[in-house]
Amino acid sequence: MSKVNRNDPKRGTASESRYSLMEFMKEFPDDAACLDYLMARFYPEGIFCAKCDKVTKHHKDAERPSWQCQFCGTREHPMVGTIFEGSATSLHLWFYAMYLMASTRCGISAKQLERELGVTYKTAWRMFKMIRSLMWQDDEPLDGMVEVDETYIGGKSKWRNRGLPTGRGRGGVGSGKIPVQGMARRRTPTRPGKITAAVVDDDSTRTLAGRVGHRVVPGSRVMTDEAKAYKLLHKQGYDHGFVTHGANIYVSGDVHVNTVEAFWSHLKRGVSGVYHGVGPSYLQTYVDEYVFRYNAVRSEITGPRGVFDALLSRVSKASPETA
Repeated sequence: MSKVNRNDPKRGTASESRYSLMEFMKEFPDDAACLDYLMARFYPEGIFCAKCDKVTKHHKDAERPSWQCQFCGTREHPMVGTIFEGSATSLHLWFYAMYLMASTRCGISAKQLERELGVTYKTAWRMFKMIRSLMWQDDEPLDGMVEVDETYIGGKSKWRNRGLPTGRGRGGVGSGKIPVQGMARRRTPTRPGKITAAVVDDDSTRTLAGRVGHRVVPGSRVMTDEAKAYKLLHKQGYDHGFVTHGANIYVSGDVHVNTVEAFWSHLKRGVSGVYHGVGPSYLQTYVDEYVFRYNAVRSEITGPRGVFDALLSRVSKASPETA
């Protein structure tokens, strides 16, 4: 008889897994469990009744996801003002869709969500788009040792009007490629690494060096390749080091852009393998998704559920004034 509890498997020490499907189903087995989570999240000290002007006891309505004040009968709807508002899809399926988008390393398409959830493609696409709207990037300045690099996504093909395949080679006038600039703060023993990336209008000095000035704290150590756009960074107050890829020099002491380039590889393989083609107007949202996942895996504030926790933490309830 094995001494291992088959109902409590152990994760490998090198595994990135933090939250399995079985654990998700155990914690969120139905709509009621998901709704209880939202209630605990949005009203940790109880529900404030605007009419009574105080926190009062509320009773759950039997036929709807709302709570009613025991004194005045005013109803509170926890899903109003969230991405779940107005949806006829069960809250359990919403949470499962969030779990799927958080647990896949390279992303998941709306078509795959359709198959997994058993909903129409129109519903899956709306859920996909709403959940991905939570994967925004913050504007925290980067400091310390920061790598900066750019890549080009897209390219001319017979399918160019249907989206942007991840073509190879450097962009330029007439190439059809869209430049994306990325910056990576290297990790330290006391702080995790972090990526930020954005679609830019062009690869000029004004644009690329300008974004460095906007996102990186002056005095930081900035590392790039030999691109001309970055040659005057030292005049902006940065300790600038660069490697010459054209001469097959990829690392010089502590100077390299390997972290950003590894992210580019992950982004391009994910976009081409999962989504196949991305329209120019949606490209930034896909970049945001991969940046969010990259940072959440490495974040020091990610909860016990891993990336799923980081995504749940983004679900917010807009106030009546802003809803």
